[in-house]
Amino acid sequence: MVMKVALVGIGKIARDQHIPSIAGSANWELAATVSHQGTVDGVEAFADLDTLLSARPDIEVISLCLPPVPRFGYAAAALRAGRHVMLEKPPGATVAECHALEAMARNAGVSLFAAWHSREALEVQRAKSWLKNSQLQSLKVTWKEDVRRWHPGQEWIWKTGGLGVFDPGINALSIVTEILPDPIHLNDAVLEFPENCETPIAAKLSFSHPQEAAVSAEFDWRQEGEQTWMIEAETDSGRMVMSDGGAVISIDGQPALEPDTDGSALTGEYPRLYARMAALVRAGEIDMDLSPMVHVADAFLLGKRLTVAPFHE
Repeated sequence: MVMKVALVGIGKIARDQHIPSIAGSANWELAATVSHQGTVDGVEAFADLDTLLSARPDIEVISLCLPPVPRFGYAAAALRAGRHVMLEKPPGATVAECHALEAMARNAGVSLFAAWHSREALEVQRAKSWLKNSQLQSLKVTWKEDVRRWHPGQEWIWKTGGLGVFDPGINALSIVTEILPDPIHLNDAVLEFPENCETPIAAKLSFSHPQEAAVSAEFDWRQEGEQTWMIEAETDSGRMVMSDGGAVISIDGQPALEPDTDGSALTGEYPRLYARMAALVRAGEIDMDLSPMVHVADAFLLGKRLTVAPFHE
C-alpha cells in the first residue's frame, strides 16, 4: 500500500535526503509540500500547513524538515488533525515539548517518529552487536566538520534553540546511545560560544559509565579539509573504530567483513528511516527515543561556557 506524505520545509536536507528517499520508495508518494519558498516540480505546494490539512485529508503522513524551534506548532497541528508525523532530528527544541508531542500522538492514536538518521548508518548495528559481548574500557567520539560546507547561510543554527555544534554532535550521540549496552550520563562539559552567536561552535563532553569506562566526546564545527566522524572503543575483546559517521568499522585494525549484498537491504540512512516510518504507521506504533537529546540538554545545563572569536560565514 502506497501512503501519501507531505514534506514541510523544502530546504537543503529535504532536497538532499527526503525527496530522493521518498521518490525511491515503493511505500511513499510525495503528495504535497509546505514551504514559504521552496517547491518540488510536479507536486502540489502550500504556503501553510493548516491549509494543507484542510484541503488534503487524503494525506496520512506529515514529515517535518523545519528547524527545531518552530517544529512543535507544526507537529501539534498535524497530530490534532489525526495525521502521522515524522520528525527530523532533533525532534524538537526542548525535551518537554517532545514528551508533549508523544502524549498528543497517543491520545490521537497516530504514529510519531523521532528520526535519528545516523542510527541507520551502515555499520551501527554491527557495532552494537560487537559491544554487547565486550567489556567497555573506554569510548571516544571525535566529530569535527566544517559548518560552512554543510550549513551555508543557515542563520537559525546560531540562534537560541538552533543547537550550534550539537546539530551534528547529536548524530554522534544518537549512535552512542544506540550501540552502548549500558546507559551513560553527562558529568562534565565545556562549550565554546563565538562572541556573536547564541549557540556553541565546539564542545568537549565527558560521561559517567556504570562500569567506570572512560567515555568522552569532542565536537567542533571549525574543521577544514578532511571531515572527521569517528567513534573509538577499547574493550576486553579488542579495539573497535567506527568512521565516516558509522558507515565503516574495523576491529583491531582489520576492516569488518563486507555487509550483506543480496539486495534485500535498503541503501542509505534516509531510505531506511522512511521504511521504518512506514512500518510504524502500519503497526500503529510510536518511536520517540529522546536519549540523544537528553545528553544535549544536560550539556547546556552543566557545561562551562567559554567565549571564543566571532564566527563569520
